[in-house]
Amino acid sequence: TGQDYTWFVLNSRIIAKEFGLSGQEQNPDLTGRSIRQVLERGRKGPAPVHAFVDKGVDFVSADTLRDLVTKMNAVPGVKPLDFDVVEAEVTARDREVANRYTKDSQITAIRAARGYLADRVSRVVAPHRLTDPKAGPLIAVKLHILTRKSLGGLQTDLDSRALHGDGSVFPGLYAAGEAAGFGGGGVHGYRSLEGTFLGGCVFSGRAAGRAAAKAVG
Repeated sequence: TGQDYTWFVLNSRIIAKEFGLSGQEQNPDLTGRSIRQVLERGRKGPAPVHAFVDKGVDFVSADTLRDLVTKMNAVPGVKPLDFDVVEAEVTARDREVANRYTKDSQITAIRAARGYLADRVSRVVAPHRLTDPKAGPLIAVKLHILTRKSLGGLQTDLDSRALHGDGSVFPGLYAAGEAAGFGGGGVHGYRSLEGTFLGGCVFSGRAAGRAAAKAVG
């Protein structure tokens, strides 16, 4: 689109179950060990998420798709959206929900995720029409593009020495942690998450330190 943002359209049923926020202060039910609040989260969704919907500058909600697009276009600094284009996209998506043989990658992924009991109960909403009045109101979130972490890095040998493109050692240069690809780097397969990076960073840092100490005698 040429813009540094995009729009994510969903509804209240989805946001209540699938949106989560990082940080202790955003999860009082878990940090407070409150069974009542945990059960309430499963029914209504986390209270901090609802606060974002009600007060967040990048969140808008409405009962109808036309009203939602009107509110999206009223957000400062956005490029106006064509309602007919948005409606066509939402209609196409909702049509695939009703097709049990759909090859739509999003719907297929949702159905696959719900094959795992824990996700079906607590994290993934059953596929349904975005415009289903019973699942409303509709919500749009303005998403800003950013980079949180690097999943690549310098190629190294087992002593954490950086390598040239031809595989030869770059004298005196070592890499560890994210610089060596431990912000993911394939060490976790297709998945990686926050604290799981730490082990690889510590391991590669120790290897680099030992090799550097050995090199200087």
